[in-house]
Amino acid sequence: MRMQKLLAEGLGTAFLLIAVVGSGIMGAALSDGNVAVALLANAIATGCMLYAIITTLGPISGAHFNPAVTLAFWLRGEIDSLLALKYVAVQIFGGILGVWAAHLMFDLNILQLSTTGRSGVSQWFSEGLATFGLLFVIFGGLRSRPEAVPALVALYITGAYWFTSSTSFANPAVTIARGFSDTFAGIMPSHVPMFIVMQIVGVGVAALVLPRLFAKGPT
Repeated sequence: MRMQKLLAEGLGTAFLLIAVVGSGIMGAALSDGNVAVALLANAIATGCMLYAIITTLGPISGAHFNPAVTLAFWLRGEIDSLLALKYVAVQIFGGILGVWAAHLMFDLNILQLSTTGRSGVSQWFSEGLATFGLLFVIFGGLRSRPEAVPALVALYITGAYWFTSSTSFANPAVTIARGFSDTFAGIMPSHVPMFIVMQIVGVGVAALVLPRLFAKGPT
C-alpha cells in the first residue's frame, strides 16, 4: 500500500512538471514573443493537469504532489514522519524526471540549468502568500466540500499564475525541478533556496491560522 502511495506521488508530480515545463515551451514557441499569451497557456495547462492528477490519484495518496502540502498534513498529524519524508523524496525525484521528459518531448537538451532570475522581496513575499493561499483552498475545501478540492486547487493555481508576481510556484518540488530547465518556466538554481524558505514560511502561517478558521463545531 505504501509503495502504491509513493508511486502515485512520484508519477503525479512528474506529470505536473511535464505540464508546467512542456506548456511553457510550447507557449513560448507559439506566442511570437508575447509573454502574456505564453503565461496564459502555461497557467491553463497547469490547472488542467492539476485537476486531472488530483482527481485520479487523490484516492490513492491524497494527491499532495508538493512537499509544502505534505508538511502541512504532517503538522496536523495526518501523515506519519517516515511516510512524509518518503513523499517529499519521490515528489522531488518525480518532478525532475517530469522536467527531463518535457525536454525530451520538445527535442531539447535533457540536462539543463536555468538562467532565469526570479528574486527580490516582492517575489519572496509572493511565494509565501501563494503557498498560504494554496493551503487555504485545500483545507477550506476539505472542510466544506471535499469533492470540489481538485477543481478548487486547479482554479486557484491557474489564477495565481496571474495575481502573484512570482507566478505562484508554491511548491518546493516544483521549484527545485524548474531549476533544471532553461526554458520559459525555469528559475535560476541560486534563487531556489529563498523561494523554498518562503514556501515553508507560508506553511507555518497556515498551520497557525487555518485550524482556527476551519475548526469544526462551536467556537
